Amino acid sequence: MTDPATTSARRIAVAAPHPAALDAAAEAVAAGGDAVDAALAAAAALTVVYPHQCSIGGDLVALVRRPGQPVTAVVSAGAAPAGIDVAALAREERMPRQGAQTVTVPGVVAGWRAIDALGGRLGLAAPLTHAARLASDGVPVSAGLARAIDVRSAELHADPGMVGVFGDGDGGLLGEGDPLVQPALAATLTELAEDPGAMYSGRIPASIAARLGELGGAHTADDFTAHRAETVAPQESTVGGVRWWVAPPPTQGVVLLGILPEALAADAPDRTAELVDAVHRAALVRQAELGDPRGGAVDVGAMLAPRGPGRVGALPRAGRALGDTVAVTAADDDGTVVTLIQSVYQLFGSGILDPGTGIVLHNRGSAFSTDPAHPGHIGPGLRPPHTLLPVIAETDDLVLGLGCQGGSAQPWILAQVARDLIGPDADPAEVLGRPRFVVGARDLGHEAMTLVAEPGSDDAVAAASLLGLPVARTDGPVDEAGHVQTVRLHADGRLDAASDPRADGRAVVLDAP
Repeated sequence: MTDPATTSARRIAVAAPHPAALDAAAEAVAAGGDAVDAALAAAAALTVVYPHQCSIGGDLVALVRRPGQPVTAVVSAGAAPAGIDVAALAREERMPRQGAQTVTVPGVVAGWRAIDALGGRLGLAAPLTHAARLASDGVPVSAGLARAIDVRSAELHADPGMVGVFGDGDGGLLGEGDPLVQPALAATLTELAEDPGAMYSGRIPASIAARLGELGGAHTADDFTAHRAETVAPQESTVGGVRWWVAPPPTQGVVLLGILPEALAADAPDRTAELVDAVHRAALVRQAELGDPRGGAVDVGAMLAPRGPGRVGALPRAGRALGDTVAVTAADDDGTVVTLIQSVYQLFGSGILDPGTGIVLHNRGSAFSTDPAHPGHIGPGLRPPHTLLPVIAETDDLVLGLGCQGGSAQPWILAQVARDLIGPDADPAEVLGRPRFVVGARDLGHEAMTLVAEPGSDDAVAAASLLGLPVARTDGPVDEAGHVQTVRLHADGRLDAASDPRADGRAVVLDAP
């Protein structure tokens, strides 16, 4: 959009949910890095300071826009091990919420390598070394991490690796402000700084596979070696005069595209009611249709047009996805925009921390369906239905990078902010601070599909009541309503950004040297 020759100095905007991520991004920019490097530096730091939401033991999905090039999707979602006992799991109503059987091969590091190859200037050694230093020196436990430790205290006490990192040494667990020191993770990150491929061959996967084997997992080192990040064309759509890009299945980007017509209907007096109805329909269709194209046909058309009767199907997910994810967004005034999401799925993932590597392992496999007929069925080498939903949008006025935490509710969260964020005169921080609603079932702690409403979401509550949809009101802003991160590059070269007040982060616009 902008000719770099017309600007006197390059600037880079970054938004992330923790200050340490912004510090890492600033260090990368000061070293000559671009928006790709800033995003990767922030992402690496977050795996140390936000281990309840992301780690190098989780997955990654991203979109990268480079000037003069098509938008590219990076999908680094790990698969179930080759030796998974599908027959035994098929006898169960649903996947376990945590434990070794919920661990799929972690895709984060392979995803970083794929993103770096799309335009990074600095490589991964510097951000991984910075992250290793954070792990070795220690960081204060943030408010968000402290909340997560409290919510998951029983699970943390149940795993020796977790207690070794998050225990206070006196039978309790760390609290807000306490130092979080992770020496085993620091050693692993140092090893990866020398060779990121070591995540998938050698000591690191051998240690993880051995620990999972002790806990009943079927993982082998070969499962790790087989992992590849996919660099693919995104799903693209023009809605409301705006071009939108999302990642394809097995992740749920197409679900957002399916509800954008209602989300962008700015002049409709009953816009909220129509959006709540569309969200409810889309949630039912998504839970029935989303899966891995490797395992069979996925009905993308049904998710793009969820206004039919839909099929309810069996809920494939188990437990709550509170605090599941981090999003990092970055934009360079040369036209580069990156939106990157990485995750351990549910809080502290599988509840397993491998002591040999210091890595918290995700429970993304809990999203599989145990029904062999479901598109999201579990199987050797298959990836579970995925929640990660990075977005890039473009108008004549600006390019928008957008992502959020929020589990299965990410489409509904982003739909509520997208309409105003594509308006060039909107204050992005004000937009992200508004009350929101989400719709979900087990992912939000409810057996039936329920609308969860923050104070101020009265129109959504009224619409849910008319639809016969149960409502749960909250006392204030909640993590379930998402941690949105956004950057915007305006047609005149101006940059702005915002970080959701529900998280611990901030947004900055950095001057490049």
